[in-house]
Amino acid sequence: MENQNKFLMFLNSRLFVGIGIVAAAFIGAYAFYQVRAFDNSLTVTGSTTKQVTSDHVKWTGVINRVVKASTLKPGYADMAKDLVFVKEFLKSKNILDDQIVISPVFMDQNYDQPQSAERSYTLRQNIEINSSDVNAIAEIAKNIQPLIEKGVIFSTQSLEFTYTKLPEERVAMLGDAIKDAKARAASLAQSSGKMVGQLKSASSGVVQVTSANSTDVSDYGFYDTSKIEKNIMMTVKASFTLK
Repeated sequence: MENQNKFLMFLNSRLFVGIGIVAAAFIGAYAFYQVRAFDNSLTVTGSTTKQVTSDHVKWTGVINRVVKASTLKPGYADMAKDLVFVKEFLKSKNILDDQIVISPVFMDQNYDQPQSAERSYTLRQNIEINSSDVNAIAEIAKNIQPLIEKGVIFSTQSLEFTYTKLPEERVAMLGDAIKDAKARAASLAQSSGKMVGQLKSASSGVVQVTSANSTDVSDYGFYDTSKIEKNIMMTVKASFTLK
């Protein structure tokens, strides 16, 4: 019985050793495959840039009046008159009604005044103009003196210039970015005595829309709306086979 147990223990030990050898060979073969696969491909980043001119502008202006609690009613009446002056001004500049969005009048209480003083409020109304004539609107926004002369407290809140054809540009620029990536890959491959083969995979990165000559970028993408002239920069991560 004792001899039989020893024989079984011997067989088990041989069996475990055999399984270990097979497993090691499998892992080694898999690791070798991974290394060879890595050696035969190259991943690089390519980019391309295109300069464009904004084709849409959103101009947001605001009418303001500060009134006391006892003069709220005439204050609202004055705001209505101010709005008439603004609409006449915009019409004189060939801005159409369907380009104009007018908000309700908002009222905010002013707290930065002596406690004994009568409560006062700021009435404000936003006027938004959307147009494809970006240069004309930019000039009009600079010259609002006629409104000031009529006693209208009007100011520009923002001028946002955008490019509406960005989705189409992204598609067109993707091919150029891949070409740039392939050129970079070829330069790297040449230094190791290899040649670039077929494209294995490609994924586009974030799009950066900056003002001309700007270096502003962001990991999450960037879109500058402050200038009419813009640069679109697109990146792509591409993997190529090597031969």
